[in-house]
Amino acid sequence: MTGNAASPRRALDGVKVLDLSRVLAGPWATQILADFGADVIKVELPGKGDDTRGWGPPFLKLPDGSDDPQESAYYLCCNRNKRSIAIDLANPDGAALIRKLAAEADIVVENFKVGGLKKYGLDYDTLRAINPRMVYCSITGFGQTGPYASRPGYDVLAQGMGGFMAITGEEGGGPLKAGVAMADLSTGNMAAISILMALRHAERTGEGQQIDISLLDTQIAMLANQGSTHLVDGSEPRRLGNRHPTVVPYTTFDCADGVLLIAIGNDSQFRAFCIELGRPDLAEDPRFVLARDRVINRDLLEQTMRDMVRGEVRDDLLARLARVNVPTGPVNTVTEVFADPFIAARQVVHRFVREDGVEVPTVAFPGKLGETPADYRHSPPRVGEHSRAVLGDWLALDAAELAGLEASGAVCQRPN
Repeated sequence: MTGNAASPRRALDGVKVLDLSRVLAGPWATQILADFGADVIKVELPGKGDDTRGWGPPFLKLPDGSDDPQESAYYLCCNRNKRSIAIDLANPDGAALIRKLAAEADIVVENFKVGGLKKYGLDYDTLRAINPRMVYCSITGFGQTGPYASRPGYDVLAQGMGGFMAITGEEGGGPLKAGVAMADLSTGNMAAISILMALRHAERTGEGQQIDISLLDTQIAMLANQGSTHLVDGSEPRRLGNRHPTVVPYTTFDCADGVLLIAIGNDSQFRAFCIELGRPDLAEDPRFVLARDRVINRDLLEQTMRDMVRGEVRDDLLARLARVNVPTGPVNTVTEVFADPFIAARQVVHRFVREDGVEVPTVAFPGKLGETPADYRHSPPRVGEHSRAVLGDWLALDAAELAGLEASGAVCQRPN
C-alpha cells in the first residue's frame, strides 16, 4: 500500500486506539485519528466485519473485474489508515482478549447501545479499572442518559428529531433529510474533537474519562444560528429551499443555460453586483441598501435579480462576478465536482494501490497542516487482515498463543 514518499511527522504517533465502532459516526472519528498517525485497531466480527462492508453496490472491483462483496464504497469512505482484527466478542476468550488490548490503549471508541458491552465485560467501568488513563468514547443515538437512552438511533432519526428536516427542503414542501448522513458525520467530527481534548487531559494528569456523545445532541447543536433564532425570540425557523433566513440574496438563480449560486454576504458585495449588472440604482434603493432591508424586501429583490440574470450565460456571468469579488459558483453534480481542477490542485483525492493491484480511491482529510499533515499509510483493511500482526505488536503474543486463539474461534486471521 502506498503512503507519502517521505513520511512526515505525525501529530498522533504513538497513540493507540481500540476501535469497537461500526457504520459511520465512530469509524469517521477514528479515521481522523488514524490520518494523523494513531495506530487504530478496528475490531470486527469474524467473517462478516463492519455492517457497511455490505452496503452496496457499488463495491470495489477486484483484479479480475468482479466485485468484492465486503468492500463497499460506503465502507471505504471512513476506514483508511486502520488495521483490522477479527475478534468474536461473544466468545469469552475474545472478550478477554479485548480487555487485554484495552489495557494497552490510550483511546477506546464504541457505539453499542447503552449497556450493550457490559455483558462482555467491556463497559467503561470495567475497562477503567484495568486502564484508568484510558479515554473511552461512547457514541449512541440518544446519549447514556435521558428519556430516549435505551432506543436504537440512526442518522435519519437524529435529523428528524433534531429539527434539521424541519428546516430543510423547499418552502411550502415537506421535510427532507440531507443527501449525506449529516448527523453521523457531525457526531464523528465532534467525537474526534472531544477525544483529543480528553487525551490532552489524560496526558497531563494520567486521568482518563468517558465521553458521552450522541447523534441527537450533536444534530441539535448543528442547528447553530437556526437554534439560536428560536432561543432568542421564540420564532419557528421554516424551510426556505436554497434561501438563507437572514442573508439576501443567498440562493440559486436561473441563467440562460444553467443554474448559478449567488451568495452575497455584505453591502459592498451587493453594490459590486449591481454595478456589474448595470443596475447601480439598486445599490442606492433604500429598500436594498442595508442587509436588514434586503431581508425584509427579499421577494422583490430576488425577483428583480432573476429578471436581470435570466438571459446571461452562466459561466460568463460567473467569471464576471468573480472578478469583482461577488461570491458565486455553479451547482455541480458529484461527477462535475471530481472533474474540477480544484481536486488536483488541492490534492482532494488520495489513491491507494494495494498489493493485489487494486486501486482504492479516498477523499483526503480537508485540513492542510503545515508541520504534521495527514499521512495516508494503509488502504481500508479487509476483515481480520492484521489480526496476527496486531496481537504481536500490542500484546507480544507468540505463534502458539495465536494458534490457540484461532483454534478457539476467538480470533480469525484473513487468509492470504
